[in-house]
Amino acid sequence: MPVPLVCHSEVDVLIIGAGPAGLTCANALANARVNVRIVDQRAFKITTGYGDGFGPRTVEVLQSYGLAERLLKESCQIHLTAFYNPSSTGGIELTNKITNVTATSARYPFEAALHQGAIQDIFIDSMTSLGVEVDRSTMPISIELSKDESELTDPTSYPVRVTLQKLNKSEDGPREEIIHAKFVVGGDGAHSWTRKQFNITMDGEQSDSTWGVVDLTADTDFPDIRNKTYVHSNHGSVICLPREKDRIRIYVQLEVNDAIDPVTGRVAKEKISPEQIFKTAQKSLEPYKVIQKGEFLWWTIYSVGQRVASRFSIENRVFIAGDACHTHSPKAGQGMNASVNDSHNLAWKISLVVRGWADMSLLSTYESERRKFALDLIAFDKMWAALVCSKPSTVPSSNGISPEHFLKTYQTDFTSGIGIHYQPSVAVNDRNQELAVGLVLGKRVPPHKLMRAADALPFELQDLLPSDFLFKLLVFTGDFSDPLQQARVESMVTDMQKPESFLNRYSTPENSRFDVITISKGQKYTFDFLRLPTLLRSHWSKVFIDDTDATGSFGGGGYSYYGVGSEGALVAVRPDGYVGAIAPLDRVEDLDAYFASFMKIAA
Repeated sequence: MPVPLVCHSEVDVLIIGAGPAGLTCANALANARVNVRIVDQRAFKITTGYGDGFGPRTVEVLQSYGLAERLLKESCQIHLTAFYNPSSTGGIELTNKITNVTATSARYPFEAALHQGAIQDIFIDSMTSLGVEVDRSTMPISIELSKDESELTDPTSYPVRVTLQKLNKSEDGPREEIIHAKFVVGGDGAHSWTRKQFNITMDGEQSDSTWGVVDLTADTDFPDIRNKTYVHSNHGSVICLPREKDRIRIYVQLEVNDAIDPVTGRVAKEKISPEQIFKTAQKSLEPYKVIQKGEFLWWTIYSVGQRVASRFSIENRVFIAGDACHTHSPKAGQGMNASVNDSHNLAWKISLVVRGWADMSLLSTYESERRKFALDLIAFDKMWAALVCSKPSTVPSSNGISPEHFLKTYQTDFTSGIGIHYQPSVAVNDRNQELAVGLVLGKRVPPHKLMRAADALPFELQDLLPSDFLFKLLVFTGDFSDPLQQARVESMVTDMQKPESFLNRYSTPENSRFDVITISKGQKYTFDFLRLPTLLRSHWSKVFIDDTDATGSFGGGGYSYYGVGSEGALVAVRPDGYVGAIAPLDRVEDLDAYFASFMKIAA
């Protein structure tokens, strides 16, 4: 039989690894109609275990892709967190119970717990409907990046060459394929092959803490089994999480010697069993009883490595995302959340460059934005993991961790994802913050209900900001019935209609890069949206008023909530839902300058 020839193909983006980071990126790029391929060496998708679920900000991100409804239907919502500490009788007792999510601006004020396999299925089904499927049993065996500067800086070139190998011997055709890609994204996990090919170091340290994890269903008299629970006992620490259906997950602090191979110094799964992990949990939860029903659904052991990659990109052509560029403990609940938000940040930037809409320099903000987040995450995780593993204080004068200190540390916006704040760059301007103090430059747009002017239908502002790879221009007109304010708005529209304005400079009649959303002061019974200039009402569905719904139950107060004054403001929202720039109505040139820093003129 003749040996099949190696086939060659071209692709805009090749993604290596079909975990949370890779699938999020593939789905986002598929939505943007970018030519994308995703490969994974696993023969089958995972069906149990691994990640726990999503925090409030990540649920918002899924909503922006139209995927939150299914997530919320399948997941278990965690609204409360309980804290248990040693009792005077030797067991444990409840010392506090609080709202799980303390971020006041969270649209979804809970965690959505669902096993990683089910979450990945949501992305897989979405991108499959768009014509993109995971190439399984396929692994990369070599990668080469051109050293030609002109090729690296030309967004239309294919400077990355990756050789793929098919692991499934039963398939006909070539066993190897050479991919010529414009960009490569390595979402291939903590032991990332992509990262190692470019000698990117993981900087940080390995902790001496070892944990076991078991997923199961159980009969129990523990009253907080359906809440997130942190337990400090005299026998070690335990974290209990409710899961979808009747399932629970238990994290158990282990004695280091029980799980470490003395020769290699590494965690050895064969040294311990799920029965041992569960027995340790049962002892820590006394006097409450937890009785296993059926088989363990999944289990593992791990030691915590808290590390961040020295680089997140090579020449803005090869990127790493998710566990490939940061590893940390699961105790802060940021594993899948960080991975999804890495790819959410990267995908729109790649898409704009591939479309010819943005300069290559925009891609540099992926590393500057997400690496800073990762460093902040590791700093928090070190502190939080140390507290979780600390011995409890049994009396006020002891050296252990006090319940008050533990609780205070827990109450932060960081773990919810709401507190993510990107610093000034070409993608985040730092001017005119005072015009909309509630729309913080570099932070996501917080939720608020508005009324559609044409029919008084309530709308959540975040739902007007889908991840469709367009910039949203929020035009806060103020009170258009005021003659002075009307004149300001009409003057602003005149400026926007000039040929040199960003709206015209970077768009064509057939292909706009901007979605103009008008938000006016007014009352639903008297506001006439047809009086607005045509530019501000490209369609009747694009005009909203800051008023309550027809029953007066919600809505209204939006201008106050977002800190916008009577003179209005212009707010440019990035495709990922983060505030990029703010300008007064009489300085459209501020937005011209912002977009000129990275956008390319339409060909």
